[in-house]
Amino acid sequence: MPPKHRIYLLPGFFGFANLGEIVYFGHVFTCLKDELSRRGVEAEVFHVLSHPTASIRARAQDLLTELAKTAGDDDGPIHLIGHSTGGLDARLFVSPGVNLGDEGNLPSPEVFARRVRSVTCVATPNRGTGIASFFSGLMGAKLLGLLSLFTVYVLRFGRVPLRYSLKVAGTFVRMDSLLGWRETLVDQLFTDLLQDFSHERRTAIATFLEQVSQDQSLVAQLTPEGIDLFNAGVAPRPGVRYGSVVTQARPPSLRSRVAAGLDPYAQATHNLYAFLYGRARTQQKPLSVEHRQALVKAYGLLPGEDRADGIVPTQSQPWGEVIAAVWADHLDIIGHFDGPEENPPHVDWLISAAGFRRAQFVETWSKVTDFLLRP
Repeated sequence: MPPKHRIYLLPGFFGFANLGEIVYFGHVFTCLKDELSRRGVEAEVFHVLSHPTASIRARAQDLLTELAKTAGDDDGPIHLIGHSTGGLDARLFVSPGVNLGDEGNLPSPEVFARRVRSVTCVATPNRGTGIASFFSGLMGAKLLGLLSLFTVYVLRFGRVPLRYSLKVAGTFVRMDSLLGWRETLVDQLFTDLLQDFSHERRTAIATFLEQVSQDQSLVAQLTPEGIDLFNAGVAPRPGVRYGSVVTQARPPSLRSRVAAGLDPYAQATHNLYAFLYGRARTQQKPLSVEHRQALVKAYGLLPGEDRADGIVPTQSQPWGEVIAAVWADHLDIIGHFDGPEENPPHVDWLISAAGFRRAQFVETWSKVTDFLLRP
């Protein structure tokens, strides 16, 4: 009887694995389960509870904690799929001889790392992102928390009330006004947005946001300089297949604003998308011939250094084999695109006008499943 496959989903920067009914990887989890079942593969899929903005090392230890609870001792194959920063967590974890610090009563990472067969990086900043450089500056903690809460609210209720979404977008876009009274506005937005959750859910979200405020070690590590050091010290593990899913969204323009429609909410969130897109750019080292060819084949030409998915530069993402390169924004690729008619419905986080829909989502994750199961 073939051994059971165990697949671990690692969330990204300020990503939550599960806040009650708000599930980060919900659509990916269901799609993978369906694909594996259709192929007759015995497998389990797990969400990893990662600290939202703690260091890559701390988040890799979160993975170790989950593996110790669920991986068993049957020597079955393990597959790691990381969205955004989650891909870096996975790469560090399988690096030979990794030291994750005080592991307490946990086994050595090597116990599980030797069983890993594949690492898949999805929209991962493998060469850094300029967004990290921005958030390491003025009011970074509060703005990260606000962006986190904005994400949670959209995924729970479908959209933020217009009066709040305009304020959130304005807070980010008009950064030149970000002085004393603006900080008070950020605090007020926290209070107002939290009121629509139950007491139990407010408590859980408040704990999550407190983690964001208390430990932002990850921010500096995701700058191009931080990732350059990371790549110098993190070695690939022999016998592990490394792959990447690359995303690119069209840069904000008059065309994308028209495509967003007349809805004031869509326009407000598109402004936020435009602001983030403009700050993702970084100067990239030349890509390998294989990576250049893969991106040209997918997009028709090599994306410039200014092209991104709204959070991560497209040229920053290739690592190992390029499994798929698609037109999608940073959260589209894990199922948070516009699809209210689906069951369960897909909810768009930011209006990027990337045009990514259910058919492309299923096709992409089918390719990821092919990659996982390759002999």
